[in-house]
Amino acid sequence: MSPHSMTLMSGFVAVISVNVVIAFYICLAMREPSDKHEPDPKFLAEAKASVKQLGKTQDGDSSETRSKQE
Repeated sequence: MSPHSMTLMSGFVAVISVNVVIAFYICLAMREPSDKHEPDPKFLAEAKASVKQLGKTQDGDSSETRSKQE
């Protein structure tokens, strides 16, 4: 076999093997039950509090900016 043919064949084998691995991971992900993963309640509570605090901070900043512009 010529070096050019060997290079082409090894490239095709590499691409096919990577695609097989990707397909395998996709199949595993699709077989996984969707109700298995539940978020941590403590994390959810902290995240909601953080979002509320961020919203209050941004609302306060925007009202101060408006009063300064007037």
